[in-house]
This record gives sequence, C-alpha cells and structure tokens, in this order.
Amino acid sequence: MWPFGLTSPGENEWTAVVFSGQTVQVARIRRPAGERPELTGWETYPREGTDLDVVKRLRAGKRLGSGRCVLLLPHGQYQMLQIEAPAVAAGELRNAVRWKIKDMVDFPVDDAGIDCLPPMAGARAAQIYVVAASRSVLQSWTRLFQDAKAPLHAIDVPELAQRNVAALFEDKNRGLALLSFDDGGGRLTFTYQGELYFSRHIDVAPGEMTGSDTVLYERVLLDVQRTLDNVDRSYSAISITRLLVSPPPGAAKFVDYLRENLYQPVETLDLSRQIDIAKVPGLAKPAAQGPALLAVGAALRGAEATA
Repeated sequence: MWPFGLTSPGENEWTAVVFSGQTVQVARIRRPAGERPELTGWETYPREGTDLDVVKRLRAGKRLGSGRCVLLLPHGQYQMLQIEAPAVAAGELRNAVRWKIKDMVDFPVDDAGIDCLPPMAGARAAQIYVVAASRSVLQSWTRLFQDAKAPLHAIDVPELAQRNVAALFEDKNRGLALLSFDDGGGRLTFTYQGELYFSRHIDVAPGEMTGSDTVLYERVLLDVQRTLDNVDRSYSAISITRLLVSPPPGAAKFVDYLRENLYQPVETLDLSRQIDIAKVPGLAKPAAQGPALLAVGAALRGAEATA
C-alpha cells in the first residue's frame, strides 16, 4: 500500500500534479533555506486522452521537474475524519485509529490507506484528523505513475494543500481562516502554528460565484458565519485574526460582500506576499490565483510544511 506521506520529511523542491475536471495542473516550488518559497512554474494542460496518456506527456515533456513529485487526490476519493485521539502509544496509533473509524468509512477499513495528523492544539478534547482512502483508489494512482515511468513520492489531499498555503500567512500565535473554491466546491480551513485543526466543505460550484447572486452569497455567508462561530466555541484558546479568501475568477464582489457582513476582518489572498511568483507572471494578480491554489499548496512540502 502506497502511504499518503502526510508526515514525510520535507524536501527543498516538490512538483505537484493536480487532476481537476478537464485539466491537469503542475506546480513546482523551491524552498531555499532562509528564503521565501519560490514558485518556479505553474502550468495547466488539457486532460486529453486517458490519464495515463496525460502523465506520459508530462514525463516526456520534462514537466515533472527534478525534485520529488506529489499527487493530490481529487475530492470524493478519500475521507477526512475528525476523531478523539486514542489513548495509545505513538507506535500503536495507526492500528487504534483503523479500528475506531471502521464504521465511519464506506470501504473495508482493513484495506484502507490511513494516515494521521498531529493532535490539535486548543481543542476541548484531544482530537486528531485521519485521512483514509481505499486500496483500489491509491493503487490505481500509483500504478498510473508506474506505468508512465513517472516519479511519485507522496499522495496528499486538498485540505492539507490549503493548510500549507495558510501556514505562510499566519500571524504569530494566532489562528487563520482561509476560504477557497475549486471544482470540488468551497473549502474553509482553520490553521494554527502551521497545523490544520478544522476544515469544512461548502457545497457550491465556483462557476456559481460569478456575478452578484444575492441568494447564493447569503447561503455561503451563513455557512461561513456558522462555521466561524462553531470554531470559536470549540477552540476558544485559539484567536482567529482574519479570514483570507481566494475567490474564483470573476467573484471579487463576493469578497466585498463577506467583508461587509462578517465581524472578522476579511482580506483577499495574495500569494505574492509570501511566495516569490515572479517566474509565473500570469499569477501576479490575486484575482487570477484561485485556480492555482491547490497545486501551489501541494508543492509547498518544504522544511516548514512537512505534511
């Protein structure tokens, strides 16, 4: 079974591959010691032919870089569960978690690939996040890269890719909320000291966010507000300083709407504040960065983001 590699050692350079709808994205990040991460490339290619054809073209075109490669699992191909941390020794944690989630997953847990995140700080009870995926899903992706003779060193999930980005924007000893949208819907994550401690999926398609659909805006606002309130009650020891929003293209009015209706400070995410993106001028403006967020986040697997 291929491991997720959620806690694998960091490297200085990672290439992320993200299959999304009709496209596949590739992002490369270098993390020079003591310097800002550098986005050395981000490209989007049509998902033409089979996925094996796609990976073969990426390898043949030398688009997978010279560092390590990480694949991001699409939404719906894994489950991310928040459970009370089992009171066992570290070496027994994974087996204890496997038994605990056996009735919570929709595939045989004995055949599941499972990995755990560190216990969450500031919660009322010791809790951990568990990521689980079926053997068939993991093997299908690893076999795909093997058949294409392409490197694959880790498998990750969107929540943790977003966590990697958020960790760069945290204020010291303060929590941060980050809201983004992609083909899988909306994703609201909360991070503290570089770790994810809460995540919520919002059922909305990015194409719906363009324009000024007040009813839709109100529905998303209510979901965000309820989540902020719930997190504030459940993790009262963590102070959330602001909500960063990475809107889909054409949804700048939505950020203004949130800013006018939330008590938390709301800002538009600008990757260039913490990442050197000079080599990818197409992402210079924050309004263009939303589609690249997950690929960039997945590639942020350096010394400061080791999940």
